[in-house]
Amino acid sequence: MNAPTLTRLTLNPRHGAVRADLADAVSLHKTLMRLVPDNLGSTPRATAGLLFRLETTHEPIVLIQTATQPDLAALPHQYGTAHTKTLTAMFQALRPGITAHYRITAAPTIDRSAGTPHPHPVTGKRRGKTTPLTGPAALQWWQRRAQTAGLDVLTCHTTPRPFPRQDRTRPGPFHKLTQFEGIARVTNTDLLTSALRGGIGKGKTYGAGLLSLSPT
Repeated sequence: MNAPTLTRLTLNPRHGAVRADLADAVSLHKTLMRLVPDNLGSTPRATAGLLFRLETTHEPIVLIQTATQPDLAALPHQYGTAHTKTLTAMFQALRPGITAHYRITAAPTIDRSAGTPHPHPVTGKRRGKTTPLTGPAALQWWQRRAQTAGLDVLTCHTTPRPFPRQDRTRPGPFHKLTQFEGIARVTNTDLLTSALRGGIGKGKTYGAGLLSLSPT
């Protein structure tokens, strides 16, 4: 199986489409979906392996992961400057016991019980309300999710991230984004490979879930 590609897209802040996308996570998602093929079925984002994250720098940058080479020509003219590389070397370097810097913007949530008396006949779960987590609860969520993704979190710094939504007349997603970054030790390469390819948590359509690793 080929490794995904990572594209570093430096946005042109004077472009009208860029300004619209930075103000509305839904609009940004729709623009980035131009990078992947059409007719990908009922779950096109997941099928394309599209994950992205807005980076907080002095210039607007989006990191975009796709399962195949992205079609950069499909972006609006002068939308930004892009550099794409394969993640093959990163995947080949994964070994149990190594440490790495990590960064992820995620949407920590919990499904709270709604008092449904009977569990789901297949999953056994009781229907509840999905609630966003912040502060220490969000950190605990990340530590649990990292463990199931083949990582042992050694250090972590958390930063709340804005969730832009331009059209306030429509109900927006429930997600509240938090950035987690620090150092972690690899414990299981199969679990980690799956998490890197598929993302972690909810809100992937809105810029959450992309896990980045770099050597310590």
